[in-house]
Amino acid sequence: MNKKKSFYKHVAQTSDAPMGLEIERAEGPYIYTTDGKEYIDFISGIAVSSLGHRHPKVVEAVKRQVDRHLHVMVYGEFIQEPQSKYAELLTSQLPNSLDRVYFVNSGTEANEGALKLAKKHTGRHKFVGFHHGYHGDTHGSLSVTGRDVYRDPYLPLLPDVHFLDFNSLDGLEKIDSETAAVIMEPIQGEGGIIPAKKEWLQAVRKRCDEVGALLIFDEIQTGFYRTGSLFAFRGYDVVPDIMSLAKAMGGGMPMGAFVSSSEIFESFKYDPPLNHVTTFGGHPVSCAAAHATLSELLSDEYGAKAERIEKIARKELTADGITEIRGVGAMLGMELEDRELTQQVVEECMEKGIILGWTLHSNTLVRLAPPLIIEEKLLRSTLQTINKTVKKYC
Repeated sequence: MNKKKSFYKHVAQTSDAPMGLEIERAEGPYIYTTDGKEYIDFISGIAVSSLGHRHPKVVEAVKRQVDRHLHVMVYGEFIQEPQSKYAELLTSQLPNSLDRVYFVNSGTEANEGALKLAKKHTGRHKFVGFHHGYHGDTHGSLSVTGRDVYRDPYLPLLPDVHFLDFNSLDGLEKIDSETAAVIMEPIQGEGGIIPAKKEWLQAVRKRCDEVGALLIFDEIQTGFYRTGSLFAFRGYDVVPDIMSLAKAMGGGMPMGAFVSSSEIFESFKYDPPLNHVTTFGGHPVSCAAAHATLSELLSDEYGAKAERIEKIARKELTADGITEIRGVGAMLGMELEDRELTQQVVEECMEKGIILGWTLHSNTLVRLAPPLIIEEKLLRSTLQTINKTVKKYC
């Protein structure tokens, strides 16, 4: 049985029409298929491959660790150099109140852990999220996701979860003395690439402090220079109590984490001990890849590169069918006039070798998240092709 038949027969599908590209290899900003075609990955594997595919330093770190050891013990029992070394580097880039890391395998696991940590530390059970927010597809993460299209098929979910309007001061009183935590994305991703307003975010932080609720920032998509800052919270003068990470963290390897203070993490040690565990979280190969990724990000002006991507995108994307360019840095959304135009643009760009982000659940928004390593000439030519394609159908 060939690979395509095997894929459609034995791999569980999540839609009736998968993209179906048959991948041969990937390198830098490009993906190559078995039919010899070259594609520009303009969404970085959904904000994962910020350093491009198979960055040499990441590949080297993976190979070096594979030659040492793979999995040896469930999380937190054996001292493993890749975990400790990476945790030290990561926390060195964070405020003193974010000095401890719990490694997991993915973004939704990071949010699950963050929610449990907030409940355990505060002794409370109420959560506040935001309409159109997205935090993952497992039951806890889905419970605080503010999009009914994802939630409704799986109701009932966690009780006592309340949703407020993003960027609105109305309803902040619902964050009260029974609230364990407020969870949000500093820039809503799946909800339409909507940045939080600085004054509003600071008001949410103040309200949490007033009632003793924790503030969780979901930086799964916004982290690691995607928005120009190493983490998006730096642009808001607000520090969360817990931060969840994933996507670009592992440089293409599966990796996630939630970060908080040593004080808050104490609650995971008792009643009972080992009350939040993972078998593969902090896998040594993923940690080695993550360390190489962060080291490379810190060694060059990747924040400035993200800002440059935004500036060029706003200059090049001016066709009449484009109603708005939203977002920050290399986390951008191109809003088009209608669903038909959006579908036409995404499909034709795919035919021209440009992979863009579009789903049925955001049917007029094209998400743009090119790798931060993309050369300016390629960036401009790709954006010009997208712009010409929009013009063609307007």
